[in-house]
Amino acid sequence: MPAPAPPPPFDEMWGEGRGAERQCYAGLAAFLAGVEPSLLAARRSQVELFFRRIGITFAVYGDPDSAERLIPFDIVPRILTRAEWTRLERGLIQRVAALNAFLADVYGARECVRAGIIPEELVLLNPALRPESLGHHPVAGVWAHVAGIDLVRIGEDDWRVLEDNVRTPSGASYMLENREAMLRFFPELFSRHRVAPVDPYPEALLQTLRSVAPPGTQGEPRVALLTPGQYNSAYFEHSFLADKAGIELVEGSDLVVRDDRLFMRTTEGLQRVDVLYRRVDDEFLDPLVGRPDSMLGVPGLLRARQAGNLTIVNEVGNGVADDKAIYSYMPAIIRFFTGEEPLIANVETWRCREPEALAFVLDRLDELVVKEVDGSGGYGMLVGPRATQAEREAYRARILANPAGFITATTSASSWRISRDALLATAKIA
Repeated sequence: MPAPAPPPPFDEMWGEGRGAERQCYAGLAAFLAGVEPSLLAARRSQVELFFRRIGITFAVYGDPDSAERLIPFDIVPRILTRAEWTRLERGLIQRVAALNAFLADVYGARECVRAGIIPEELVLLNPALRPESLGHHPVAGVWAHVAGIDLVRIGEDDWRVLEDNVRTPSGASYMLENREAMLRFFPELFSRHRVAPVDPYPEALLQTLRSVAPPGTQGEPRVALLTPGQYNSAYFEHSFLADKAGIELVEGSDLVVRDDRLFMRTTEGLQRVDVLYRRVDDEFLDPLVGRPDSMLGVPGLLRARQAGNLTIVNEVGNGVADDKAIYSYMPAIIRFFTGEEPLIANVETWRCREPEALAFVLDRLDELVVKEVDGSGGYGMLVGPRATQAEREAYRARILANPAGFITATTSASSWRISRDALLATAKIA
């Protein structure tokens, strides 16, 4: 197997060289040239104080320092032209359409397995496969109503997908608040650019949720957002989106299933819920099906879904498509289900379940990023160039104990990712 030969990191402002800024950055470059560094530092401090006052924070599970952190904020924005955004949009719509088709196939005919596109064991033995979703047909055929596709730029016209997130993707609130902060503290930048708005996101989210209400829903569909509660690391986002979209924010204790229908407890009595935008993981949703000790979900929730009286967003069982081993087959999945070549390629990836790839990875742990195939949110990763020798050796032992549980990618690409949820690609195909 050849050694990786990744390109050098791409400079967003200067491109391939340092002679002159890229054309789309001319206005920003002129602004920065005329601003004292002390003013930029002062405004950054003001933004961080603003974020802290309104509670735009998150926590990292397993971190010894469990304090809430401010969402990262860069006072130097990255700029995409309309042409670049349009190309990305087309590629992401294509990818999300393929992910939806793949999930329908996994829980249906499994044509992709029979055709040899994906090894059978990656589907049948996948820990994210949910038997309760076998044979399920969601409204409009949509499994992933909200998709978070992580992107990285490695060249002027070359973007790659780092991973797919179609379980409970998060991050839209931070993107929206980031824009609000830029408008408030850097209004002069907006006078130099024609900036596309992002504030329609909550309305687009609400329209998507209402569009998949169960058939026969009477009147305007009632939508609620299910949160694990205030101690969840993303609780700010849950409350933010519920408020902006005008839907109820509920916890499991606020809900009850009666006669295979979901109801919300209110001061005026039980109110029916037609669409549940859940931010609770599959295994905690329904203690009658998942973890029996779960206090976060609602007994009978999946029975209400199976009876056709409730739509759960995103659907239960989507973790199969988030699997990092499945990710490595996405180019073939896109070709199989769309008949098209992928418009956005994956980053170069090695599957440690294959002996030749395993030997290659173990020999270059200091150069690579290694991920658990069933991991999410950046947990359980090894970033080889930043890890200590002891950390790499400990991770090597984990890989050797279960090679099929890991995939690997190169690390030298630019580190920017489009925020999860920033593109509601599935809203365009639902």
